[in-house]
Formats: sequence, C-alpha cells, structure tokens
Amino acid sequence: MTDAPRILVFTGDGKGKTTAALGMALRAAGHAMRTCVLQFVKHDAAVGEVAATAGSPFIEILQVGQGFLPPAGSAEMAGHRAAAQEGIRQAAEILAAGQYPLVVLDEVCFAVARGLLDEQQVIEAVGRARDGTCVVLTGRDATAGLVALADTVTEMRCVKHAMRSGIPARKGVEW
Repeated sequence: MTDAPRILVFTGDGKGKTTAALGMALRAAGHAMRTCVLQFVKHDAAVGEVAATAGSPFIEILQVGQGFLPPAGSAEMAGHRAAAQEGIRQAAEILAAGQYPLVVLDEVCFAVARGLLDEQQVIEAVGRARDGTCVVLTGRDATAGLVALADTVTEMRCVKHAMRSGIPARKGVEW
C-alpha cells in the first residue's frame, strides 16, 4: 500500500464537477482534514460555496480567476491568463508545502483547454504534491495529459439540463 499522492479528475459537459469536489471537501472536513480549493475561473464572493465555508477551520477557498471568460481573441484574455498563471504558482506552493490533505484545482482543466495555462504547468504543479495528498482537478475538456496523470477520472455527461430549456441558473443549484 502506498501513500503517494492521489489524483482525481472530474470533467465532462455535465453539471456536478465542482459540486463533487466540494462534496469531497465536506467529507474531509468531517474527518477534521483541511482542504484548499483554488478556483481558476470564478471570481464572485456571492457563490454558495464561499458563503458556506466562510470561517471554516477546514475548508479554504481562494478565487484566483477573474470570472467568466471573454471570447478567445479578446484583449481581456491577457488579464485572465495572468490571473491563472499566478493561481498555478500558488497551487504549486500549496501542494509543495503539504499543509492540506485535499487540494482542489477547480476549473483548472477548463483553464488549460482555453489556453490560460499550459498542460505541463499543471502537471508540474501537481507533481509537487506531498505523499498523502489528494489533488482534484475539475473542469470541462480535460486534456489527454491530465487524464493520464490521474488515478481516477470521472466524466460528467449532460443528458438533459434545465438551462437548455430556457430555465435560468438558480442560486443554490448552479451557484
């Protein structure tokens, strides 16, 4: 039996990737284990997970992104790219320090797919994880390299979604 870092990827076009990772954080908190969640796209303190974990001694959420991404060719992408670069630097430091048994890199797969980060940067950051650490990577369009890196990969597939029928996002469900 090994205590090597565990790597999980939650990807796909369906709902539930971040939710599954936050469920793991809740489970870890129930065992008095600390979790750090770095959100690579979100930048909104009003999302439910931030409110729910405020003041928690076990779950820390760092929003390192700048919010919803503009179109690919937009000049605004430079700011998003810079924020993601700083976020992966922070993630590498956190993983190397080994203070958190669970580290979630939320939407990092999407950040790679959209060109904010290079796949190799993420692989190198995750490679700094200490023994006993569990690292969860979430986001659509996980690259082949991130899938190969993982011990467990789950693909959330959208069968039906209310928003496709014109039903708007709901507080407590989508955010």
